[in-house]
Amino acid sequence: MGSFGKKVLVVDDEAHLRDLLQSLLELNNISTSCASSGEECLLMLESSLPDLVLLDVMMPGMDGWEVFHRIKEKYEHLPVVLLTARNHDFDKMMGLDILKAEDYITKPFGNDELIECVCSLLD
Repeated sequence: MGSFGKKVLVVDDEAHLRDLLQSLLELNNISTSCASSGEECLLMLESSLPDLVLLDVMMPGMDGWEVFHRIKEKYEHLPVVLLTARNHDFDKMMGLDILKAEDYITKPFGNDELIECVCSLLD
């Protein structure tokens, strides 16, 4: 499994989780870049557009909901997967039904679940 030549931008304020996600994706032949904040994510998108964004919701400063809105305002067709510890039904409904994220994965997540989701969106 893997989507060779595709690039994912991982956005999470927790360094260990960024490292874990980067390793997991690269083991599956998916190139990655990482941002530690919403502001950094938006700056990175200005210079290089990935094929998919994995976006944490709970971050200091600009949270994932705001980052999502800003991404979709400017890059309407860029797929965004929300990756979060927020597992309440309201949050899932907000992410999937209201914001229309491509997927909503709750932490802790299974490696297979994450790779399957990412690969299906990159194909």
